[in-house]
Amino acid sequence: MNIGRSLSVRRSGDKKQDAPKHRFAMSSLRNIRAPELSKKLAALIKSENHQISAYESASKESQGVASQLSDWGESTEDEAVSDISDKLGVLLSEIAEQEELFAQNLEESRGVLKQIRNIEASVQPTRTHKTKIQDEIQKLKYKEPESTKLIGLEQELVRAEAQSLVAEAQLSNVTRQKFKEAYDLHTAAIVERAEKQLLLAQHARALLNLLDDTPVVPGETRTVYSASEPAREILDKAELSLRSWESTVEPVPSTAGKIGTNAVSEIEQPAVTHEQASYIPTGTATVAPVEQHGQQATAAITTEHQAVPHTTAVVSNDIAPPYPTEEATGNAALAS
Repeated sequence: MNIGRSLSVRRSGDKKQDAPKHRFAMSSLRNIRAPELSKKLAALIKSENHQISAYESASKESQGVASQLSDWGESTEDEAVSDISDKLGVLLSEIAEQEELFAQNLEESRGVLKQIRNIEASVQPTRTHKTKIQDEIQKLKYKEPESTKLIGLEQELVRAEAQSLVAEAQLSNVTRQKFKEAYDLHTAAIVERAEKQLLLAQHARALLNLLDDTPVVPGETRTVYSASEPAREILDKAELSLRSWESTVEPVPSTAGKIGTNAVSEIEQPAVTHEQASYIPTGTATVAPVEQHGQQATAAITTEHQAVPHTTAVVSNDIAPPYPTEEATGNAALAS
């Protein structure tokens, strides 16, 4: 904020106003093939992009209007109207810049929502894999109920359920935390914009009070305009008000600090059954750390080991599985 940086908003010559920034990017096509779980949020994020573009365009247009007001005032050849319109144009231009700042703050909030979208997209394959295994088991039970492949599939399902359990906890934690953070930023930006524009509008009205609109009869000479200095003081006061502005927003408390680096609560971990614990591979699903204040981070569920083939049973050395393993079944077949 620096109203005093320019004492006039009048254009020199035919200098053109800057065009609104072009916000299209290849990332705009992301929603076309977005995972089902993240489609709604992806659509919201895309709509917010259009909204931000509209605020940026409004800022540019409003600054152009402020400049035209000043140009018109000069053309009236009325010293009072010329001076007041020019200084009023400065304040209106500053009000327009609040729209630009508001758009930037909305972009920061939008960046936080992207973190939820990313983890939604990363959890979708986990759900899909689990559902696929369940479908395969049901089909095999219907077609070949005695097939030895069932054992491997059931063991893989146990592992998939354990990974899904962790992934769903991560999704829930990140969703709540980042949703709260995003709209904390969003609503705080609304309050900041409203309060600063209110300050500027009040000083703009004070400028109008300096204009004497008393009618004159034909041939009568108006009183010489002498409010140039008070008008300049109003601009100085407006700048000082913006510099000393402090947010009145009440902080939104957060307990997200209790969430561990893998986005799962360090206090209360999701319950894992005895059977699932026997088959959770080393390198259980984790999520990449996410950065604060609008920096986009990719949250992805990863595993350090490849999936075990369907026909291979992974047995803990310490805990015996609650059902026959493929090896035990094969030995029994040979013995018979």
